[in-house]
This record gives sequence, structure tokens and C-alpha cells, in this order.
Amino acid sequence: MAKLRSTTSWLVILFVQVLILSTRNAHAKIPAIIVFGDSSVDAGNNNYIPTVARSNFQPYGRDFAGGRATGRFSNGRIASDFISEALGLKPTIPAYLDPAYNISDFAVGVTFASAGTGYDNATSDVLAVIPLWKEVEYYKDYRNKMRSYLGETQANQVITEALHMISIGTNDFLENYYAFPGRSSQYTISQYQDFLAGIAENFVKEIYGLGARKISLGGLPPMGCMPLERNRNMMIGRNCVERYNVVAVEFNGRLSSVVGKLSSELPGIKLVFSNPYDILMHIINRPSQYGFEVAGMACCATGMFEMGYACNRDSLFTCTNADKYVFWDSFHPTQRTNQIISDYVVKNVLNKFM
Repeated sequence: MAKLRSTTSWLVILFVQVLILSTRNAHAKIPAIIVFGDSSVDAGNNNYIPTVARSNFQPYGRDFAGGRATGRFSNGRIASDFISEALGLKPTIPAYLDPAYNISDFAVGVTFASAGTGYDNATSDVLAVIPLWKEVEYYKDYRNKMRSYLGETQANQVITEALHMISIGTNDFLENYYAFPGRSSQYTISQYQDFLAGIAENFVKEIYGLGARKISLGGLPPMGCMPLERNRNMMIGRNCVERYNVVAVEFNGRLSSVVGKLSSELPGIKLVFSNPYDILMHIINRPSQYGFEVAGMACCATGMFEMGYACNRDSLFTCTNADKYVFWDSFHPTQRTNQIISDYVVKNVLNKFM
């Protein structure tokens, strides 16, 4: 009997140890999230550069922890924050230029993103923000700091296993191609999409060369349905600008092709296409199914044109409950919308990494 008890106890201990190791390994699949992109994933890098593309003031961040306006273009958390939490990491991803954080914070999550930037360097020039090539330079600096912090072997392992997220492209069209004559005089819209897709492909190759292996390439949202763009159709009922949505779908097709091409060309890469278009369009077309009441107007100010400094605490029109709105300002989703989209992407795309 004593021998049976001893054997049973040993088996219980062994089971617990295996369970602990399994749990650790599950979390170790994604030890960190490293983010590149624009305002969709900028957690405040623009606070530390001379640009007007900022949101580090109220009412931005009013539903963030402590009611802090961090520089996120939302009333609260953004998509990358929710994805980090869903993958078992921290509930927020800090901005690389924020002096309140250091490499111990960045070791599990960091964003180099800059609101207003794009694939095209000319896009970042519009609002004097961080170009994509500079985000890569910050990434190189981050890699060196990680090696000093963790040692070369462990740092390289974290970078290899980390999820690298890319969310960028909308500004190339709405703040550059359609807003100024420069690129539109050089390229047809189809040619410009090819130009940007080529940059996207080279960017993925570059970070792959720096050690990235798990990469999510993000697509464009239905950018013609943003309140700012819908107001261009004010005379015909504020419908979505269909030609912008068509461009988004076409460009997403090109990005999807890039993913297929590089997946077969680059050994060891795990590259996925994270497309927010369909889920956001579904929310916009059927807001009540998701608990929203307003999809065509934003919460901030009049909800028609305002974002950035035009969205300020003194506006008498800003809504009291952002959870009822799909959009926070005329360009960016509310925290609740970000969460729904992030949940969808995690369950349907990023689950391949979990």
C-alpha cells in the first residue's frame, strides 16, 4: 500500500511539472510583440517629435486606465494593446520613444509606429512624422539594447519568436495620393498600389533579415466609410466613398499576394495577412449587432471632420458614452471597436501563432 501511495504521489508530481512546463511553453510561443505602423498602432511616439499629428490631450484617452491621454488616437486602448493581452502578455504596448519606459518594458512589447506615416516616404513628409525606414532604425537600436539586457542568445531567441505586427497604408492614399498632386501626377492609382506593395514586400524582407520570423502584415480598413470621408458625400446622404473602399480591397489583394510570395521564398518565415476590412465593414453595416448605435458619425466633437487638435476637451458636442459609437474621431475607431476587431484577428489569423 505504501508503495502504491508513493507511486501515485510521484505521478501527481510528474503531471503537475508537465502541466507547468506546457503552460510556460504556451506563453513562450509569443514572448513579445513588436509593432510597426501608423496611428492605428501608435501608442505615443509622436509626442516626442515636432509634429501636429498628436493626441496627447483630452478627450483622447478618457477611457484609458487613469483617464490618461497617452498619444493613442482613441478614447482608450488600441488594437495592438488588445492583441498583446489576448496573447497572454501585458494589456498595453508602450511607445519606444516614451522615456517613462525602458528595455525591461520593451522586452515584452514595443511599438515604433508613428501617426500619419505610410509606406511611402512622401506620406510621412506631409505631417513631419516618423518614416517607415526610421522605424526600422529604431528596431535595430532596440535589438542592440535587447542583447545588452538579455544576452545575445536569449535576445535573438525572443526576437525570432516575437510577433512582428505591421499596420500601415491608409495615410498613403487619404493623406497623400488623393490629397496632393505629387504622387497622383506620377502614378495611376493601380501603379501606386503596386509601388506601395513593393515597399511592403521589401520591408518584410528587411525585418526578416534582422531576425523576424513571425510576422503579421495588416491590410487596409474600408477607408471610404470613415466619417471624414463620408462627409465628402454629404449631398447624397453621407454614404461611404465607394472608390476608396474599392482601392482598399484592391490593395489588400496585393498585400495578400505578397504574403503568399514571401511565404514560399523565405525559409522559416511564418507570415500571415491580417485583414480588418471585412469585420469593420460588417460592424459599420450592422452596428446594432455589436451593441453600437452610431456608425456614420464619430463620438468626438461634431463627429464629422474632427481629429487631432480639432478633437478637444472644450467641444460641447462630444458624446458621453463612446461605447455606442464605432468611431472615436473622424478617422479612428473607438476602444470598443478596436477590441472587437482585435478579437476577430486573434481568433481567425493570429491563432496560427498560439
